[in-house]
Amino acid sequence: MSVVCAPTSPDAWPPAGARADGGVRRSSRLSRRGGGDGGGGVADSGAPRPPNVLLVKGAAECVLARCTHALLPDGGVVALEPAARAALGEVVSSLARRALRLLALAARPDLPAPLAGYDGGEAHAAHAALADPGSYEALESGLTFLGLAALRDPPRPEVRGAIGACRGAGIRVIVITGDNKATAETICADIGVLGGAGDEEDGSDDGASLPRSLTGTEFCALSEADKARVLARPGGLCISRAEPGHKQDVVRRLRNAGEVTAMTGDGVNDAPALKLADIGIAMGVTGTEVAKEAADMVLADDNFATVVAAVEEGRAIFNNMKAFIRYMISSNIGEVASIFLSAALGLPEGLIPVQLLWVNLVTDGPPATALGFNPPDPDIMSKPPRRGSDHFLTPWLLFRWVVVGCYVGFATVGAFATWYTSSTFLGFIDLSRDGHTPVTLAQLRDWESCPSWPGFTAANYTAGARAVEFADPCDYFTTGKAKASTLSLSVLVAIEMFNAANALSEDNSLVTVPVWWNPWLLLAMAVSFGLHFLILYVPVLADVFSIVPLSFQEWLLVLAYSLPVVLIDEVLKAVGRTWVNKSTAAVDRAAGKAKLE
Repeated sequence: MSVVCAPTSPDAWPPAGARADGGVRRSSRLSRRGGGDGGGGVADSGAPRPPNVLLVKGAAECVLARCTHALLPDGGVVALEPAARAALGEVVSSLARRALRLLALAARPDLPAPLAGYDGGEAHAAHAALADPGSYEALESGLTFLGLAALRDPPRPEVRGAIGACRGAGIRVIVITGDNKATAETICADIGVLGGAGDEEDGSDDGASLPRSLTGTEFCALSEADKARVLARPGGLCISRAEPGHKQDVVRRLRNAGEVTAMTGDGVNDAPALKLADIGIAMGVTGTEVAKEAADMVLADDNFATVVAAVEEGRAIFNNMKAFIRYMISSNIGEVASIFLSAALGLPEGLIPVQLLWVNLVTDGPPATALGFNPPDPDIMSKPPRRGSDHFLTPWLLFRWVVVGCYVGFATVGAFATWYTSSTFLGFIDLSRDGHTPVTLAQLRDWESCPSWPGFTAANYTAGARAVEFADPCDYFTTGKAKASTLSLSVLVAIEMFNAANALSEDNSLVTVPVWWNPWLLLAMAVSFGLHFLILYVPVLADVFSIVPLSFQEWLLVLAYSLPVVLIDEVLKAVGRTWVNKSTAAVDRAAGKAKLE
């Protein structure tokens, strides 16, 4: 920033203080010196008027390059010799390596004639010169170096942990700043973006000789292939002395590669890149209104750790959506498979419409709702991010749903057929205690021909305290199917409760994420089972749903058909963790590199 001002007296150089009657009146804006905002001003100190002085502040290396003299502590001004310039450069580097942000202060007392007498008025001859940016370079030359201002802006303690969490989550952190390169490298090393101070080499094969830290000018000077390699390789990257165009270039290249790009910023110059990014994040405390308007979201506490927490929460919400959909679709596939399998095998109808409505509208509701309250998976921040082009429904996910759904259909039909065709199951489940008459599978499949079977008889049987009776033996497959239908419905309800437990995590085993990980799901499962017991053991409701009470042995049959769904899903999860997810991540990385190149 450069300011044209009038000293309080003709011999007050260097300027000793502010005017007694009010300070500096702003009049125009001069060029930027390495990131500071430009501004001009003039003081009206009355007659006789002393010559104006140009005061400059900006990036140390930029201001020093325009200085020809230096102010001594005793007020003397001497020429800035090469040795003194080198010494000042070393001081600047030393302070920058300590993560201090530096501003150099300089002045020019010998302004050209129009500016020396400039009073801030638009009619003054110097006003046109100040309005022409092309004259700034000549004006801001021959400066006298006054000193350095070093500011310490330490990173928050939680930032390093947040950067580490990003690395674990496959999120690359790229720092693009207007700070001095040495300052930026030191800060990036402190917070974990770079491996350490001066760590400029990449250990991978791609771009191994390219630095981890570049200035905006150095980045622009790279070839297109080198730019692609710099942005494609994993790990941190620091781009210092960056201009707004550099930020936009980096964001544009990452987006063209299919990366989901989030950009944080607070200044007016950050607004274009914030607008360009997939997610523009403005600072709510220190951010300008322009940056907030351009951003998609505003960070209320200006804390990078909050961004990382938001990423974790967003992943958890997405996973919960998938859990809900996975649970509902696999359950519905099971119901369809049950009806289809019964019809294909020619069996009596195992589930009647009112039972299916009960399962869909009442029994499934509480667990599905509770899945929306799943806590984040313990490894949620150790998984790579999804690409913007990824589909919600993948072939592997559809395959899992179909496998689980087909087993649900098999189990419901299997329990129905087992009761009709067996007296025992697995050698220890006794189904004969109710007195029902076992038939062969061939007879069960041909039940509609029952009237033509010579000598066929079927005994009445008991269900709890009541007896299921039928006058015609062939009614055994219609009126008498109440017990088999109840078993089929109970298997469906139990499987869907276990399936809800499977849906707690897409890839983690129930050993890692047990069912009590989500207490709301436990409560929902208890409610669903409670409602099922209600219609089973309240006679009025049992008559409405055409079901009967079950004995302990019959509940063992229900569990025997229901529990394997947990084992099946555990195997599918293990396959996904071991092979599918790793191969998908490798393909995504290769695709990202190819797009960048």
